[in-house]
Amino acid sequence: MKPGNAARVGLALVLAAGLVLGYANRTALSADALSAWLAEVGAWAPLAFIALYAAATVMFLPGSVLTLAAGALFGAVPGALYSLTGATLGATLAFLVARYLAADWVARRAGGRLKQLIEGVEAEGWRFVAFVRLVPLFPFNLVNYALGLTRIPLFAYAAASFVCMFPGALAYAWLGHAGRESLTGEAGAIRNALFALALLALVAFLPRLVRQYRQAGIRWIDSGSLKGSLEQSDRPLLVDVRTADDFVGPLGHIPGARNIPLEELSAHLAQLEPSKQHPLMLICRTQKRSLTAAHQLKQAGFTDVWILRGGMEQWNKEGYAIARESGL
Repeated sequence: MKPGNAARVGLALVLAAGLVLGYANRTALSADALSAWLAEVGAWAPLAFIALYAAATVMFLPGSVLTLAAGALFGAVPGALYSLTGATLGATLAFLVARYLAADWVARRAGGRLKQLIEGVEAEGWRFVAFVRLVPLFPFNLVNYALGLTRIPLFAYAAASFVCMFPGALAYAWLGHAGRESLTGEAGAIRNALFALALLALVAFLPRLVRQYRQAGIRWIDSGSLKGSLEQSDRPLLVDVRTADDFVGPLGHIPGARNIPLEELSAHLAQLEPSKQHPLMLICRTQKRSLTAAHQLKQAGFTDVWILRGGMEQWNKEGYAIARESGL
């Protein structure tokens, strides 16, 4: 067996053993069990907790339970910092495992929404990492491995993860701290509980704020309006950012559309330069890839970017004409 394959097999066995042990000892993640264990290590308790959190992240164990426990055991702010450090360390280890040892294994499981995540990172870099940390569209533990398949630099990945996971870590740690205070009857327990709930509400509202920020300055057009504009003499430029296979696939494409896959968009910006001050319509299967493409174009100075709401799925649903010949 080749050394690389042996390393992958060994890693898979270690991860499998970790998953089994983690599941078998899942009751040890309670605050009382952790308190007893950390009391044994004394002054090393913060480092031991960070190491445990990192290992749990790599082994797909739930981090929210540990963050709650950290708030109860260490206090709100220290608990949040220890949890955040452990989560970032674990996320970085998973990232490195995927990049250097388990790329094939993760790639086979990175279809569907995870494939979209990888494509988004390729297009937006650290900004997309920040987005998925603030807006949990994908399972946290699996995302760490999937991001290792991309070309994003390690430092940018770790820094974006640390900063953008902080609000959630603080909210959960504060909730754990408030819960511990309420059980012991300490003064200020109600105040801290209300503050913890306010933090959780803010974290729950963050996804909407992030989505609004990402969509700021971007225009939307429905299928009927786009069809009408295509019947005018001054037709807008249509750019379909799906893959070449999807462009000629079952949904087809709008006649006259130019196919530039999202992953290749940055390389074609110079060719689109003549349309910088004119309407440019972005199209994909729904609208997710178009939104990512729109941000790229806006950053490149394109001032009149539109997205077809609902994409080709909506265009087909309304029964408008499609074509299936190949394009650029």
